[in-house]
Amino acid sequence: MENQNENGHHQQQQQTIGDGKKVRVWCDGCLWDVKDGMVSAIPEIDLRIRTAVRRRLPQRVTRWQAPLNGLADTYDMVHFGHANSLRQAKALGHKLIVGIHNDADITRNKGPPVFTQEERYKMVRGIKWVDEVVEDAPYVTTLETLDKYDCDFCVHGDDITLTADGVDTYHLVKKALRYKEVSRTAGVSTTDLVGRMLLLTKNHFKQGEKEYEVEKDGSSQLGQDHTARSPWTGCSQFLPTTQKIIQFSDGKPPKPTDRIVYVAGAFDLFHVGHLDFLEKARSYGDYLIVGLHTDPVVNEYKGGNYPIMNLHERVLSVLACKYVNEVVIGAPYSVTADLMEHFNVGLVCHGQTHIALDVGNIDPYAIPKQMGKFMLIDSGNTITTEDIVDRIIRHRLEFETRNQKKEKKEIEVYEAMQKVKLAQKSG
Repeated sequence: MENQNENGHHQQQQQTIGDGKKVRVWCDGCLWDVKDGMVSAIPEIDLRIRTAVRRRLPQRVTRWQAPLNGLADTYDMVHFGHANSLRQAKALGHKLIVGIHNDADITRNKGPPVFTQEERYKMVRGIKWVDEVVEDAPYVTTLETLDKYDCDFCVHGDDITLTADGVDTYHLVKKALRYKEVSRTAGVSTTDLVGRMLLLTKNHFKQGEKEYEVEKDGSSQLGQDHTARSPWTGCSQFLPTTQKIIQFSDGKPPKPTDRIVYVAGAFDLFHVGHLDFLEKARSYGDYLIVGLHTDPVVNEYKGGNYPIMNLHERVLSVLACKYVNEVVIGAPYSVTADLMEHFNVGLVCHGQTHIALDVGNIDPYAIPKQMGKFMLIDSGNTITTEDIVDRIIRHRLEFETRNQKKEKKEIEVYEAMQKVKLAQKSG
């Protein structure tokens, strides 16, 4: 079993794997899902990344199977941790194929999903490292599945994923030595994000020395406090780095002839509603820049404990979207003439959501309106972050019960794995 360094140190390994040939990557996954208001998939363990490479073809195929289960938001909750796993999987080859499980399989093994399978298919297709999505992927990866899509090996994160019966969903490909691992992203999990919603914590956007603390007073079933014992469900600190931003960024400036479109907002708990809006906005130009408001600004116009994800987390979530070319970190709430000139903005777009006035009852889009460069657009999708949070809160007990069962199963597997390792060392 080979491990891929999550910081991207894979060049030598990629050459060895590819032998000079192109590599295709496959992934299949189920995401956080809430169906008919029911919170379903739960923790990070639901995310699986499987990558496969075809040996028989000149072009190698890396197949990534990542069942993203849980609250749908990130796809229901497809967060930047999932995206980072996909990024690492793609680094093992040249084409990434992602298989997504259907609602029935997720319900059987994890519980009813938050988002429908169609919404989850769309969300994964919107991640920049994904080349192809296979719908209705089998829950347990078989050699037949890999061969069907001409894949040589399967890639998954360095956590464990189990069926409802406690069977490792990758045991077949592991046994056949057609399995590789990538590193899990520390400091983020679907469980943690849901905990922020249910516990109404605010530590995730505190400033100064408290800025990166994780709330310690809360439900042990939500993975936020030190009593959450599972190594995969419990949450550590997320520490943003410039390297991570570089890994997520395209780094390509606009061409002189490009029409630049600018949008701004919170883009909290990045979901399919955001995805559809950004796709629509991008259709009006060639280069899309997203301005992300700071946490205090978002909290000012949204209230409560919003944003659920802090600015650093939201930056990575938006950068992972294939329609986005650049992100302005800490963009001004009111679009200024300086901003328009600096980025050579040709059009400013806003969706159908309410526009709160700036300090002094100023229209934040007054400048682009005066310049004749403002447009209200309709993506046709009315889902908001508040809708998702509402679903989760209304079904808190179901979520905590499922998460408690999941953690218990993870602990049993983890302890068994540790016994095997000790036996091997002493043997």
